[in-house]
Amino acid sequence: MRAEILAVGTELLMGQIANTNAQYLSQRLAEIGVGVYHHTVVGDNFERAVQALQTAKDRGANVVILTGGLGPTEDDLTREVVASFVGRSLNLSNEIVEYIRSFYTYRGLEMPQNNKQQAMVIEGAEVLHNPRGTAPGMYLEQDGVHYFLLPGPPTEMRPMYEEQVQAILKRVQGAAALVFASRFLRIFGLGESAMEEQIRDIIQNQSNPTVAPYASEGEVKIRLTASAPTEAEAHALILPLETAIRERIGRFIYGIDDESLEVKAGQLLQAAGQTFATAESCTGGLIGKMITDLPGSSAYFNGGVVSYHNEVKQRVLGVEEAVLKAHGAVSAECAVQMADGAKRVLGTDWAVSVTGIAGPGGGSEEKPVGLVYIAVSGPGGTTVNQHQWKHGDRTQIRLRAAKTALYSLIQRLQNER
Repeated sequence: MRAEILAVGTELLMGQIANTNAQYLSQRLAEIGVGVYHHTVVGDNFERAVQALQTAKDRGANVVILTGGLGPTEDDLTREVVASFVGRSLNLSNEIVEYIRSFYTYRGLEMPQNNKQQAMVIEGAEVLHNPRGTAPGMYLEQDGVHYFLLPGPPTEMRPMYEEQVQAILKRVQGAAALVFASRFLRIFGLGESAMEEQIRDIIQNQSNPTVAPYASEGEVKIRLTASAPTEAEAHALILPLETAIRERIGRFIYGIDDESLEVKAGQLLQAAGQTFATAESCTGGLIGKMITDLPGSSAYFNGGVVSYHNEVKQRVLGVEEAVLKAHGAVSAECAVQMADGAKRVLGTDWAVSVTGIAGPGGGSEEKPVGLVYIAVSGPGGTTVNQHQWKHGDRTQIRLRAAKTALYSLIQRLQNER
């Protein structure tokens, strides 16, 4: 099936809110074999919304999911737009009026009269109930196109999809439905262009499964997606392709699917029954934030020291004054003593440290912006590496440094198991 997602709302076009609904729906539709071919955003304008529906139909979409525009105000036009486009009437549902009224009564309020607009149902449409709000959804089919009208708030839209829309789509697909399965390979230390060179023939010869590289700050992901009658069959199609890619660039693959750098580091530490700490200068606690964003990270992360000032490096971490005078805070020698100090002070098995110049100022010919030293202190000793990022702003350099520090920790954990 060919699907298009049409988000309705001027606030989306103005950038006041992000269109997270389209991302969510695309992911969920792929799980049941419905391919999304286009995302469209249109403002609260009747004529432009009707044209968007016509465009979707002309492009061959047989599933159109509209989100937003089901509220009680004058600019909530989705019901009227779809009714006009399919040539059907809108009729007041007393049942929905009473449901909306009870929604307000429960809260000790009187229902505003304009909420009756939300009880208007397109002739012949199936009502999609919304126990989390006052905007019911609708489903109808016209000329081979299946239309779904869903509320805009994600807290209402997502449950409606999961509890009602998905079942309808599966019913419509019938026995011919295919299941899509994906596997993400996470790569660090190999740029997108270099990675593509090594697997170019695999990408060029793709069919089912498909191969798609994605670059993000400091790392690359490869998405392998297959379609088959069952999820197990789809994964079976992916396996030989994944094996072939691993034979080429396996040493750069650190994780799969949701195994981000922070997740992978946590998995390895928990498996070893070990703990770690951080000593951060230019990253200002970013590594600690990445780790503590994960539930349960207290099992392996003891804490960190943000040693931005040299006095903190000396007084808390024990960096020697002689080292700072001879080599400076941005040096391999300082990074080593920072990592060793964090490991000692916080009583952990491992520690990582980062010290560098994130810019935009503070650099020199000898130590330019983007120069970063990363040290890892562990049971087998302390290692340190110099990195020089010549391009990127302060935010990019800090994020690259934080990710590289976690990757360095992962490498040590894997090599010393």
